[in-house]
Amino acid sequence: MGCVLKLIDAVLLLFFLLMSVVIPLFDAQNCLPQEYYPEALVNLNSWYSNEYGDYLVVEKPHFFVGLVWMEFLVLWPLSILNLFALISSKPWFGSTCLIYGASVTTSMAAILSELINSGKASDTLKMVYYPFLGLGLLAVLRGLLPSSCKTEGSAKRVIAPRKKRA
Repeated sequence: MGCVLKLIDAVLLLFFLLMSVVIPLFDAQNCLPQEYYPEALVNLNSWYSNEYGDYLVVEKPHFFVGLVWMEFLVLWPLSILNLFALISSKPWFGSTCLIYGASVTTSMAAILSELINSGKASDTLKMVYYPFLGLGLLAVLRGLLPSSCKTEGSAKRVIAPRKKRA
């Protein structure tokens, strides 16, 4: 079980690191004014939306902008907290990971429902969003797993009997 946890933690470490950078630099362009960003980042975001046909980024439907605001205000700080907790082995990592995973999974359910049912999305665009659903579910799973594999017997501290005073 320890190797599986380490593998999950390694994947989530990369995911949280990626999201700590992507959310403020790219995703937030959907809800913040373009003037806040350098031209190179705006051009990169435009290239992505044209290359993959991401009509959500181009059209900015209200539900999508709302999800991006939530991502910017809640998930971005949580991804930074999760990075810190994961690197420094904080006991509350499971709780914040569960919150993060539940939020990402819920957002991806709404976005993927739109992509699948609208008929506008290509298979390539769907394949861009599907991994985020998987990573959200992985974060939920990690939040539900114990942070340590120690058994209760090995975690007990042995207390030596005290000598009686004469």
